[in-house]
Amino acid sequence: MSFSIFKLVFSPSTAFFVVGIIALIVIGALCLTAWNRSARPLRTGMLELLRFLIAVVIVLMLWKPEWRTVTHPEDSPEIAILWDASGSMTTQDIQLPAWLDNTKKLSTRADYVEKTLAASFWKQLEQGGKVKIFNQSFSAIPENVTLEEKARLGSDLTAPLLKLTENHDNLQAVILLSDGSHNLTSSDDKQKQSPTAAAQKLLLKNTPLFTVPIGADTSLPDLDLYNLTAPDFGIVGEFVQIPFSIQSSLGKDIRTNVSLKSEDGKSKSKVITIPANKTYHGSMLWQFTKEGSSKLTLSIPVAQGELNAKNNRQEFVISGKKESIRALVIETKPRWEYRFIRNALSRDPGVKVDCLLLHPQLGKGDGPDYIQSFPDKLQDLQKYDVVFLGDVGVAPGQLTKEQATLLAGLVKEQASGIVFIPGPQGNQATLKDTDLEELIPVEIDPEKPRGINDTTAAPLNLTKAGKSSLLTLLGDNEAENPKIWRNLPGFYWFAAVKKIKTGAVVLATHSNRKNSYGSVPVLVTQQVGSGKALFLGHDSAWRWRRGVEDLYHFRFWKNVARWMSYQRNMAAGERIRLYRTPDRPKPGDTVTLSANAFGGNGVPLRDGNIEVEIIDPQGNKKTITLDRTDGTWGAFAGRFIVSEPGEWKVTAKIEDDATAKEVSTSIIALGQELEKIGKPSNPALLKEMARITKGSMIAPDQLNKITDLIDALPTKKPLETRYPIWAHITLLITLIILLALFWMGRKLNGTF
Repeated sequence: MSFSIFKLVFSPSTAFFVVGIIALIVIGALCLTAWNRSARPLRTGMLELLRFLIAVVIVLMLWKPEWRTVTHPEDSPEIAILWDASGSMTTQDIQLPAWLDNTKKLSTRADYVEKTLAASFWKQLEQGGKVKIFNQSFSAIPENVTLEEKARLGSDLTAPLLKLTENHDNLQAVILLSDGSHNLTSSDDKQKQSPTAAAQKLLLKNTPLFTVPIGADTSLPDLDLYNLTAPDFGIVGEFVQIPFSIQSSLGKDIRTNVSLKSEDGKSKSKVITIPANKTYHGSMLWQFTKEGSSKLTLSIPVAQGELNAKNNRQEFVISGKKESIRALVIETKPRWEYRFIRNALSRDPGVKVDCLLLHPQLGKGDGPDYIQSFPDKLQDLQKYDVVFLGDVGVAPGQLTKEQATLLAGLVKEQASGIVFIPGPQGNQATLKDTDLEELIPVEIDPEKPRGINDTTAAPLNLTKAGKSSLLTLLGDNEAENPKIWRNLPGFYWFAAVKKIKTGAVVLATHSNRKNSYGSVPVLVTQQVGSGKALFLGHDSAWRWRRGVEDLYHFRFWKNVARWMSYQRNMAAGERIRLYRTPDRPKPGDTVTLSANAFGGNGVPLRDGNIEVEIIDPQGNKKTITLDRTDGTWGAFAGRFIVSEPGEWKVTAKIEDDATAKEVSTSIIALGQELEKIGKPSNPALLKEMARITKGSMIAPDQLNKITDLIDALPTKKPLETRYPIWAHITLLITLIILLALFWMGRKLNGTF
């Protein structure tokens, strides 16, 4: 049952109501009896009145009192029409219904919206003042927008719905005209919700949502060039690899040319085949002939039947620069592989090599490019970009455990590279209990530390990763590379590898030998800390010189040296070295900045901080401090989020040290347009949003019947708000106070 006194509404059950009335009558009678019998009628009367008041409060609490207000809308109910004005609405893939156009020609999604808003049936709804109709656009493209700004534009279905619920209290229905594209989240923390969450807000206000999916549910015929991930820089005279992807929505395979051009007219192209309705992943090689930045354009021609040519090309900037790589080669017996590696690196104008030969019988090597002892001082060791570790282990006359720890720290904390080239002596097996062991990308069979000898030569077999790696590029282009590897002389001795470690990448395997894990890995790479590790499980790369002199052997080790030192040379100054991951971030990616800092004497910085100033493409500045990650090697790291495409300028300096020059670099964030023309509509999302609000999804050609659905909607009830007094803590506190007063009153009444 329910009854009210003004705005105070009680909702007790019948049993509680009857019990409450009886309780009040009984308590009231007892109070009167006590008052009549009392020798102090005034005091007793006040106490009994307080007792009865407490009983009334308790009974009323059991009757669940609520303060209820009803707000009657003063204006007519409103119907909001939200229409999508984003870039994807320019897709031409919808046929206008007969009640809009009898030509039956394909029109853009935006044309449908424009003509629908001008249709006459909306006026029928407003006749007689029953409802008030208004329309709002969302995700519109501003005028004079730049390419960088356009890449940040997209569709946000959440924000306009939330704004409607906040600004309009008398909504009878909402009609959403959209293709269902939702690829943008509002920067406002309150609006970082999904469209379905916004639909639930409409449900709470009893406002149904009617959605109209505009556009075809299949993609238009198109080739979309995307996911271009060029490196930050390339070495003058060397090749850089530029990966890319092409997504096809064409119904047949397309054989076409992909071309790469520079602003000075230099170009390169290759023939590719893009499978029907699939994604092609490939790469282009580019060779720098001079220093400085270059703007390159990667493009594919418009295919027959393709309707959108705007996404067939991408521009990016890449720098060419000279490089000086410091390499350290450590070996015991001077086997052939060591000799030819030393010769190759010595002849490379971009490499300065130091050799440490620890011959077990003849002692240390001497002559040009030789050093007489391991560089134990950090300022001497940190200068090396790559270390070649031959058949060397931890043993008397070889390395010590402390030196192995230093090499591991150089790789993990200073982004250097290390190349493991085991040999038939099996000395590298003694690295098992050192810090270098975790850097080796493979697990060696402990029962065969000296490796395995074959009577016949076996060539390397490139894996899928190896075929696309810059390390294995021995030819002038990718097309001739597989043939070169097939014809390379094989090897007789190889390391007994059981399996690779987690995170390692196999570039080549033994062509004939297998174990329980598959083909025996021979060429393996792995990221270790901030550096890189490479394992070559044979020592016969020098045999690749047969018939071609040093052509392929030199190219391979040259590729290795540059691949290993790439990160350390991103931005290297006199006392700060700054590098990052990933090289080419996309908007929304988290960039990890790593830095190595040194004192004036070249010793890794032990005190002080690295301060980094970041300027975004809009010119806004912010400063972050890199956290120290290692107290020995002067290693620091920090993170920031690339929020938009364009050029981000990064400058690092040693805090409170005016003598240290700062290091600057630029990060180019390539933004993909969120709003893509030709992509299918998303009716599933629109249908779910309508279902949540107890509305419905309407086919575009049936929208003229919306008047029937609106007329069938129930009249909105006045807005009613209830404040549950019985559950409020204030009432409980009041009751406790009354009981305390009653108890004290009884004690006082009996005392005097």
